[in-house]
Amino acid sequence: MYVLRRIGGWHRPLVLHAALMFGLAVWSFAGLFADDRLLLGEPVWAKPMKFGIAMGIYSLTLAWLLTLLTKGRRVGWWVGTGFAVAGALDVGAVVWAAAHGTFSHFNQESNDVARTVQTVFSFGIMPLIIATLVIAILLLIQRTGDRALTLALRAGLGLAFASMLVAGWLSASGGGYPRTEVDANGQVVSLVGQHGIGDPDGRGMFLTNWSTTGGDLRVPHFVGLHAIQVLLATVLLLRLAAARWEWLRPERVRARLIASVAFGYTGGFVILSWQAARGQSVVHPDGATLVAFVAVAVLALVGAAAVIRAASGPLREAELASRA
Repeated sequence: MYVLRRIGGWHRPLVLHAALMFGLAVWSFAGLFADDRLLLGEPVWAKPMKFGIAMGIYSLTLAWLLTLLTKGRRVGWWVGTGFAVAGALDVGAVVWAAAHGTFSHFNQESNDVARTVQTVFSFGIMPLIIATLVIAILLLIQRTGDRALTLALRAGLGLAFASMLVAGWLSASGGGYPRTEVDANGQVVSLVGQHGIGDPDGRGMFLTNWSTTGGDLRVPHFVGLHAIQVLLATVLLLRLAAARWEWLRPERVRARLIASVAFGYTGGFVILSWQAARGQSVVHPDGATLVAFVAVAVLALVGAAAVIRAASGPLREAELASRA
């Protein structure tokens, strides 16, 4: 009850939107069992379920972030409200298409369902990108906590914004050639564009449906979009660890460790985008991709190790001296 009361004090439209999205996820999960229709081998309600979960988590994160603002709170409120409205419309279009057993993205048919989805997407996607950018800028011009938290919020929202841009860029670079697919009703549908690069809609992984036979723009999009949750979780873990290890208590130490994590995460995001752009599946990396991942991981770990050594060294020496 305490948690619910706290959440109730956050940005109300975004909290309501998150509740709606989580409700949709539950509804769609039930639909997986109640509706046996398939779209490209995947249950028609799988996509709304994944959208509901992802959008719910992201909206709840934004609702909390807006409570941290000390400057531009009014602007933040209106921007958050715009995000909630646009997000509801966009996900609603996905649900509308799923209910009719057809494609929401890339659908070029001229029937009522396809035209409705096309119209909603044409107006609803850009507000999501703009809202994320504006909130990121508001966080850039002020501190919203200690150094570690502020850095995590800025890096996380920056990666979320980049994930939205890279999705559009990869989609354009993927060719966008017209093709036809059969929807869940057995109707032939004309599509222009694809999630996949190199293989428009190859065989997908379990649950995520990311392509195993080509590049897939959804991989870096997902990773970048949820960077903020990963970084915030790291901040929380460092705070908990600081209760045990004294060398973690200085603010600058935790901020530098967050910087190392953010560097590694950003490097991974860039590599995944590069990998998808080359038409390479995330589960079949080539030598160049593996070398890039190893290089980023080593640099991030070396940076973190240097921070830990510099912070813990003097304390360890003092402890040894006191025992002598």
